[in-house]
Amino acid sequence: MKLVRNLAALPDELRSGAVAIGNFDGVHLGHARIVGRLIAAARRLGGLATVFTFDPHPVRLLRPASAPPPLTWTARKAQLLEALGVDAVIAYPTDEALLKLTAREFFDSIILDRLAAKAMVEGPNFFFGHDRQGTIETLRRFTAEAGMTLEVVDGVAVDGDMVSSSRVRGLLAAGRVDDARRMLTEPYRIRGMVTHGAGRGAKLGFPTANIDAIDTLLPGPGVYAGRAWLADGDWPAAISVGPNPTFGEHALKVEVHLLDFDRPIYGEPLEVEFLARLRDIQTFAGADALRAQLQRDVAAARQCS
Repeated sequence: MKLVRNLAALPDELRSGAVAIGNFDGVHLGHARIVGRLIAAARRLGGLATVFTFDPHPVRLLRPASAPPPLTWTARKAQLLEALGVDAVIAYPTDEALLKLTAREFFDSIILDRLAAKAMVEGPNFFFGHDRQGTIETLRRFTAEAGMTLEVVDGVAVDGDMVSSSRVRGLLAAGRVDDARRMLTEPYRIRGMVTHGAGRGAKLGFPTANIDAIDTLLPGPGVYAGRAWLADGDWPAAISVGPNPTFGEHALKVEVHLLDFDRPIYGEPLEVEFLARLRDIQTFAGADALRAQLQRDVAAARQCS
């Protein structure tokens, strides 16, 4: 799959295919339905299926104070879309010039001129152009005038709740990673750099990797079962998100214990998937009580992996 960040260097093979435009944050089941229809449209044309997304999210430039925390970084988003069968992802660098384009200008300059798209696939709540002035009905009119096909795909519901990036954010913020996972195409993942901590985990027999510089939404405080990914492989993991009240620490931290793993990884990038919530953050009577609970946490994490 191709990840393109500059339309000036757009390969000719990405023109004249089918395109879906949107943020695709988190790549959830609603996005997967759009992608499925996108691939079908591209195959009918004999072209490629391309997702056009934005980096960063336009809201981060327009209303930075109210911008939601992202669920995926660009490379991860591309990885998830590739797993669904997308041929190419264009991560367009969002800037003031882009945000000032009217709906007509965006359609003419990006969709017709740069991409030469023959088909588009979108969800029912698609907006485009300055101040979101272009609606799905606007797009219907523009595509019809251009002789393009447009398919509007209905959303997806899970247990009566419509799947959306905002819904996934709410579930994650509440620590409900199990429910969020059912709305996503793959388990929720964060990334960061391993830094030095207080070393208490090692003294208790459960060394942890402290993660810093996390650039996506952090699940709510709790202890989770998951999987940790390093450059040379992946391991089951028990993850703590929150403070360590047993030792009087109240700062929020992310600590990851990799099961069956024993080597220093300070300064290395680490990705962590959240598979299940095990329990709340608790205060224990002392080190022995905490150690006993950590043994139970690790056993539970192993069962989930």
